Amino acid sequence: MSDFSYGTGKRKVSTARTRIYPSGTGQILINNRPVNEYFPRKALQMIIEQPLKLVRLLDKVDVKVNCSGGGISGQAQAVRHGIARALEKMDPELRPALKRAGLLTRDSRVKERKKYGQPGARAKYQYSKR
Repeated sequence: MSDFSYGTGKRKVSTARTRIYPSGTGQILINNRPVNEYFPRKALQMIIEQPLKLVRLLDKVDVKVNCSGGGISGQAQAVRHGIARALEKMDPELRPALKRAGLLTRDSRVKERKKYGQPGARAKYQYSKR
């Protein structure tokens, strides 16, 4: 198995390095485990399959992903971003559909840092007047 398209997806602290093999059977492996084993929740599986379903390639390509960092939801969204980027590299004509669905845009929202003199990022310690 060579000749693949590569895409990197990121979300929060998670990073997904994605490879798409054009002649495949629809197998999705994440860290060498099937997608339904790595992400048991159906909602996360749907997130991952979204770009493939959009361009109707779910059963025609194989996807291999190395995923690290963050939590389960951030990883799923990073995988989706990586798959979309790899699909775009594989066939540039898919770009308008992926762009319209917002799958090529990096979701740059990350956790805000805690500030000194406060218990959290925005929360303040309780104020006592007397």
